[in-house]
Amino acid sequence: MRTDPQGKNSSQKSNVKRNQKRKKKNIAARWPVLITALIVVLTVCVFGMVIFLRGQREAASKNPAAGLGGAGSVQGSPIHDPEGGNSDQTPGKDSEAGNTQETSKNNSGTGNPDQAPGKGPETGSTQETSKNNSGTGNPDQAPGKDPDTGNSRETQEGQGQNPGSGQTLPGQSEVQGSGEFLDEIAQKAENILSKMTVEEKVGQMFIARCPETNAVQKVTEYHLGGYILFGRDFSGKEKAEVVQTIQSYQEVSEIPLLIGVDEEGGTVNRVSSNRNLRAEPFRSPQELYAEGGFDLIRSDTQEKCDLLLSLGIQLNFAPVCDVAQSQDDFIWKRSFGQDAEQTAEYVKTVVEVMQDKQVGSVLKHFPGYGNNADTHTGVAYDNRPYETFQDSDFLPFQAGIDAGASMVLVSHNVVSCMDDSSPASLSPKVHEILREQLGFGGVVITDDLAMDGVREFAGEEETAVLAVQAGNDMLCCTDFEVQIPAVLEAVRNGDIAEERVDESVLRILKLKILLGILP
Repeated sequence: MRTDPQGKNSSQKSNVKRNQKRKKKNIAARWPVLITALIVVLTVCVFGMVIFLRGQREAASKNPAAGLGGAGSVQGSPIHDPEGGNSDQTPGKDSEAGNTQETSKNNSGTGNPDQAPGKGPETGSTQETSKNNSGTGNPDQAPGKDPDTGNSRETQEGQGQNPGSGQTLPGQSEVQGSGEFLDEIAQKAENILSKMTVEEKVGQMFIARCPETNAVQKVTEYHLGGYILFGRDFSGKEKAEVVQTIQSYQEVSEIPLLIGVDEEGGTVNRVSSNRNLRAEPFRSPQELYAEGGFDLIRSDTQEKCDLLLSLGIQLNFAPVCDVAQSQDDFIWKRSFGQDAEQTAEYVKTVVEVMQDKQVGSVLKHFPGYGNNADTHTGVAYDNRPYETFQDSDFLPFQAGIDAGASMVLVSHNVVSCMDDSSPASLSPKVHEILREQLGFGGVVITDDLAMDGVREFAGEEETAVLAVQAGNDMLCCTDFEVQIPAVLEAVRNGDIAEERVDESVLRILKLKILLGILP
């Protein structure tokens, strides 16, 4: 029987059409499933990215590098008597030896954003040496920082409100994790800087020993960056009088002042030596640690900060970072009295509390005092090898910098392995090590420029100029009425570039903003 080809073809065509319709229905039925699956995948990706970014932010907040300029940090020890600070002690006298002292100054710091890479000050080569590096005694082998970490230390940690500032700032972790906040701080500082005269800029670089007469008038006359107070400024006064006096300085200052003291505890107390302000002076770190370990160190620092803030003082030239383990060392009584690792832990503990309380800290006396003589009364030559600084002296400073210290104070010791021709405070090489190898981006401050340890190298006017040229942001001084005009003249004649001054003033302004004293 012959098959009808046309019928067969017609049947095949019908089957094909039915199959095509079926496929279209199947595909149409699958679209919702595919779309749902795609949405699920995208949602998972988005949540994964959010979690990743949050983890990155938390990691950044825990990065040892501190924030803005320290928030950066200013170094140095405020003008202080080497052994004392009792309000009834004659200013400038060693409390034990009775030798005349050209009172020195302490340093303090607050976060700065740049953890600098480990670069050799002369070769520029990246260093990866750790404290265990055997070293060759070459300063270029100082503890190196990962060039990629890059965070500067101008961030000042501290939750809450700084009494009298009227401004609540975030804590350090928030600052470090917020590029917008740091940008806002930098922009605010730049806006203020752009409106300042050269006289105002130079004045900001000086934190002066508060004069006994006409202190209010001199704030405006010299556009001072701050005052450092001593025992004589508190002696016999009630709290209300101290508060009013400090407020009188702030009221006339166009840019709020840094008000600092040396309240180390033990032999150096400016405030608590007055029984009207505290029943008894703060005890030394050695005593506190022996009795209650780091818990007592922590609570003592908290009380100290609360007392200073209640008076209108936002900067304490502490902690002492010098490693001293012999009672024969000049700096022994003021030191923690333990090895480098324990001293580093002490410094970290103190700086973290001060950050929480929004009080500026000053790490002193960089690059480490060691067993050297008293620079208040003469030149001190430090001939120790560079490995000693790598393996010991630098460690407490690094711990303080990583914790977000505001300032670092540079001593007047002549450290031969770094620069055998100048005191550390006047040495560009020493400052380069501090900036590039220890990664400090905050305010660097000199020890008091009236001390004999530096005056034997240059006259009053030249000393101030050299200090700026070396890289200091702030100059701690007694003779500011001579030294401010000297620096101004150096800027006008080109010996100091105004751009160099601007760099320092920006760090100072950022610090003041981070401490909550500059709205």
